Amino acid sequence: MWSWFGGGAAAQRRKETPKNAILALRGQLDMLQKREKHLENLISEQDTIARKNINTDKNAAKNALRRKKVHEKNLEQTTAQAMQLEQQVYSIEAANINHETLQAMKQAGAAMKDIHNGMKIDDVDKTMEDLQDQHALHTEIGNAITSVPLGEQPDEEDLEAELEGLEQEAMDAKMLNTGSVPVGAQLDRLPAAGNTELKQPAQAQEEDNDEAELAKLRAEMAI
Repeated sequence: MWSWFGGGAAAQRRKETPKNAILALRGQLDMLQKREKHLENLISEQDTIARKNINTDKNAAKNALRRKKVHEKNLEQTTAQAMQLEQQVYSIEAANINHETLQAMKQAGAAMKDIHNGMKIDDVDKTMEDLQDQHALHTEIGNAITSVPLGEQPDEEDLEAELEGLEQEAMDAKMLNTGSVPVGAQLDRLPAAGNTELKQPAQAQEEDNDEAELAKLRAEMAI
C-alpha cells in the first residue's frame, strides 16, 4: 500500500542516488584524466621547443619554458582534482555498502523477531521437560513389556530327566541297529567275584541272544 503513495518510488530513488552520483563522478574523473594526458603532451612540446632554441633564440626558449610552467601548474591542479574525485567515489561506494549491509541486518532482525514472536524461554524449558518425560515413559513401557514372562516356564529338573530319557533311547536304538552289546550285558557276562571258572561258549552265546532280545524289547517299548 505504501508503494502506491510514493513509498516505493522514494525507496527506489534512495537506491539509485548512490549509483547516479558514482556515475557522475566517474564521468568527471574520465574527463580529468584525458585533460592530464593533454597537458602532459603540451608540457612535452614546450620542453622540446625550449631545447631546440636554447642556443639560437633565447627569447623563444624562455617563452616555451614559461608556457611549460603554466601547463605544469594546470597539470598539478588537474591531478589533485582527479584524486579528490577518486576519493569521493570510494567514499560513496563504502557508504553505500554500509547502508546495504545495515538494511540487510535490519531485515534479518525483523525476520528473527517474527520467528520468535510469542516464544518465551519458559515455554522452551517446559517443552524440553515434556519431551524428557515422554522419553522416560517410553523407556519404562519398553522395559515393562520385555520383562513380562511368556507363559509358565517348565521345571529344569523335568527337562533334565526327559533329556536323559531321550539320550538313553537313542543309545539303545543305536546299539540295536549295530548289534553291539550293552554295557550292562557285558558286565553280566563277567565272572562273579571269587568264581574263577569261565562260562562255556554255548552258555555265553545264549546269554548274548537274551541280551539282544532284551535290547530289542526296550527299543519297541520306547517307540
